[in-house]
Amino acid sequence: MIKICILTSVHSPFDDRIFHKEAKALKQAGYDVVLIAPHNEEETIDGIKIVPLPQNKNRFERMTKILWKSFRLALKQHANIYHFHDPDLIPVGLLLKICTNAKAIYDVHEDYPKQILTKDWLGGYIIRKIVSVSFDLLEQFSVNFFDHIISATPSIGKKFPKSKTIILKNLPILSLIDRDMPNSMRKEKPVIIYSGGLSKIRGTKEIIQAMEFIKDKAELWLLGNWESDVFKKECEDLEGWKYTQYLGFVPLKDVYSFMKVVDIGISILYPIKNYVTSLPIKVFEYMACSLPMVMSNFPYWKNMFGECAIFVDPYGPQDIAEKILYLLDNPDKAKELGKKGRKLIKEKYSWEKESQKLINLYERC
Repeated sequence: MIKICILTSVHSPFDDRIFHKEAKALKQAGYDVVLIAPHNEEETIDGIKIVPLPQNKNRFERMTKILWKSFRLALKQHANIYHFHDPDLIPVGLLLKICTNAKAIYDVHEDYPKQILTKDWLGGYIIRKIVSVSFDLLEQFSVNFFDHIISATPSIGKKFPKSKTIILKNLPILSLIDRDMPNSMRKEKPVIIYSGGLSKIRGTKEIIQAMEFIKDKAELWLLGNWESDVFKKECEDLEGWKYTQYLGFVPLKDVYSFMKVVDIGISILYPIKNYVTSLPIKVFEYMACSLPMVMSNFPYWKNMFGECAIFVDPYGPQDIAEKILYLLDNPDKAKELGKKGRKLIKEKYSWEKESQKLINLYERC
């Protein structure tokens, strides 16, 4: 049996894309799958062996001690294929290519050079630009040695050699969503939902500010973790917070139950370089739950989701409010958008269909 070793130094071992989608799909296809990830103990879940990495205490430790530990644990697996997910594991991937006869697959979730430009903790813009360019050079050099590249979006995939790159979108598992029952939480008025990271660049503040204009005609439900306590307090002090319910972090298995009882899904990202051609998983999940959507007016998103969403200025709370009120005042239009989104998921954008690309890639290894 062909043995696959999947590595991540950052994500949870039960990460949606890594474990529930890719690892399970490969296991179901008949491969022996081992996952090295930050965890407390060695265990086997759904036939996938999880080999624990120590929880890193800081970025420096992750880039030194954890990388070396990842490499040593990976070598012990004697795998036929190594499949790694994080940019800081590029050196580990190169070492595994040097030290073994195994194949190496680099799974690219984000456009990392662009993402680096948004990392304020690195310092000023000039420093971030130097780091971004340096990483871009390292990434472009390293991919020459890897056997295959998996890209989460077409725009990321364009950076890599076409002959060895596939696009594997992070799409929802439709059968999982359809099994979930609607939540029993009572709602007394129409509800707008946002599920995901609650942060400045994800438009959380603007969504809450939009509720100042909507007032008691609807309610906003927020699900997710805050980027900081300071930002949370800033949002709680807004007038629109009176019409907002924060439901905390909700596990994936329960998120869909909330989506099935609300009226509108919302995704308002700022137009930063790493977002304007992104494909947020939550948008596809809204579609799978037949929700009409209000989204940032990126040209790429208009082209991709034009059949099932209406679009707004992500910096304009009043514009956001007006579009939400339009959907509330026109329920037939809202229902039509929701139906079209669900149809697209069934026909094109489910993990059940997308996962075949992953299996086909492994068959070529």
